Amino acid sequence: MELAALAVLARQIWVIWLLALFTGIILWVYWPRRRPIYERASRIPFDDQGKV
Repeated sequence: MELAALAVLARQIWVIWLLALFTGIILWVYWPRRRPIYERASRIPFDDQGKV
């Protein structure tokens, strides 16, 4: 296998890996079980407990 062919193969594998990683992160964030965690985190700026 030539170096140029190896570079093309590595580039294709890299793109597939990044697409799988992106899809995994999106699924992890939007999974229904995580909704309460993000709802609590979204209310943090509105908590008025005098914390600075």
